[in-house]
Amino acid sequence: MVRLNHEQGAPEATCYLNGDYLPLSQARISPLDRGFLYADGVYEVMPVFARRPFRLDAHLDRLQHSLAGIRLPNPHCREAWKEIVRRLVDEAPWADQSLYLQVTRGADDKRSMPFPPEVQPTVFAFVAPLVQPSAQQRERGIGAVTVNDIRWGRCDLKTLVLLPNVLAHQSAVDAGCEEAVLIRDGYLSEGASSNIFVVKDGVILAPPKDHRMLPGTTYDVVLELAVRHEARHEIRAIAEAELRSADELWRTSSSKGVLAITTLDGRPVGHGEQAGKPGPVMRQMQTWYAAFFDEYMSEAQP
Repeated sequence: MVRLNHEQGAPEATCYLNGDYLPLSQARISPLDRGFLYADGVYEVMPVFARRPFRLDAHLDRLQHSLAGIRLPNPHCREAWKEIVRRLVDEAPWADQSLYLQVTRGADDKRSMPFPPEVQPTVFAFVAPLVQPSAQQRERGIGAVTVNDIRWGRCDLKTLVLLPNVLAHQSAVDAGCEEAVLIRDGYLSEGASSNIFVVKDGVILAPPKDHRMLPGTTYDVVLELAVRHEARHEIRAIAEAELRSADELWRTSSSKGVLAITTLDGRPVGHGEQAGKPGPVMRQMQTWYAAFFDEYMSEAQP
């Protein structure tokens, strides 16, 4: 069911909170919820295209990995999660959506750091309109700044501990850019809200999946396409010097696809006539990705 938000004159979608479906504006949690007090929880965000969640199983796999990483039992089986997703997606007023899932350890009756016994997790989910890159961003690329990676040591878990990401994003916004590229101990980690690829001498370079980065679904797709089309690529640690001398830089995320980063810290990415422009390897990957996406959307719904 779609309701109107009378203050904004815009439609308001239903959200899910602990077994109930209700207007998002009416959702309430306890101030003692451990997600609120300690960021003790995990989340997932996935795009929905034409009411079809993108790689839903991969996102639910990552949700399970994050829950296991913070020792929080999954409150729902796979089919129950899919039913929650299906209902929210079907009832939303938008065909293209951004779907958010969050699980916290729940609300205790006091503030105490150890895991509370016999407390039910708080499960929350909602959808919003999907914001995609503009045609200009796809054609010209985006700007980025480098930021020291001050996050904790388990960045492979998609937890609610996002203040370092928020600060990194704000540094990018302050510089008139769209992304922050995180560097830790002299090596590329990832973007504040994306994975980062480097191209050098025609070779696609990707940081490995380890504790320093969150493996993205589009990161996986890009590497799958590189294998399918026999594009030269390497998965290895990428030094800051390689990042700064790259021929091309890419940003990938499931909601925004594959985008070129054409300036880094105010300087053009690349060399010669190609400097500051999306490069030829990026153009080829965008073509492959578009074909993959068309193929994916034409497949029958599971």
